[in-house]
Amino acid sequence: MPKFAANLTMLFTELPFLERFNAARKAGFRAVEFLFPYEYAINDIKSLLAENSLQVVLFNLPAGNWAAGERGIAADPGRKEEFRDGVRQAINWAGQLNVSRLNCLAGKVNPAFSQEEHWQALVDNVHYAAQVLAEYDLKLMVEPINHYDVPGFFLNTTRQALQLINDVNMPNVYLQYDLYHAQKEEGNLTVTLRENIQKIGHIQIADNPGRHQPGTGEINYPFLLREIDSLGYEGYVSLEYIPEPDTLSSLGWLTAYGYTLR
Repeated sequence: MPKFAANLTMLFTELPFLERFNAARKAGFRAVEFLFPYEYAINDIKSLLAENSLQVVLFNLPAGNWAAGERGIAADPGRKEEFRDGVRQAINWAGQLNVSRLNCLAGKVNPAFSQEEHWQALVDNVHYAAQVLAEYDLKLMVEPINHYDVPGFFLNTTRQALQLINDVNMPNVYLQYDLYHAQKEEGNLTVTLRENIQKIGHIQIADNPGRHQPGTGEINYPFLLREIDSLGYEGYVSLEYIPEPDTLSSLGWLTAYGYTLR
């Protein structure tokens, strides 16, 4: 059975962020993830994890000014130093929160630079991050984002992400496979899983259209979750969806599909 994690940036948004840890544990989760922890006090999060016997399985490297619409800086040739400072910051947090995986967002295209310059910056930055993370036995994810939801995002397809992983050529770099983004951008989910499961380090799920919970859209999640299991995937499957009508109600699909939280 898949190991499920709650994305606390997307779920339990009825509550302030720091109250979502307790809500996730009460709902039955033992693992959580979130986009970014950096605006909070690290000791507050550590205490909440300990109090609720929760494990953090993933968060993102610093990704620029999120509130202003930035969605990562790894591909921006003009912000290499900022990116590398962020890598060190993320490693510090990962060590204190006992997290083994960090995700890297390429970000949007900077019109001041060419596609080739963006690609080289991304390769250089991911290689740098992977080298530093390897010193701490950490894995680095790279995540394609569909161009409909985030116009201008530099890394959109599985093929591009796998090419990046190949060009970086570091053993601790993996694909973060978000089935929602993949369905919107390219489809072909089952074949992609079968052909690349060894390079997939983390999976996130939401249905399409709407990015709500499984069972609300076109993706055949009963089939795909069985497929993920049969392929021997040992990582987490994170619920990164917009719950409808609310978080607790949205979790009904787990029981309907024969799953329990663990």
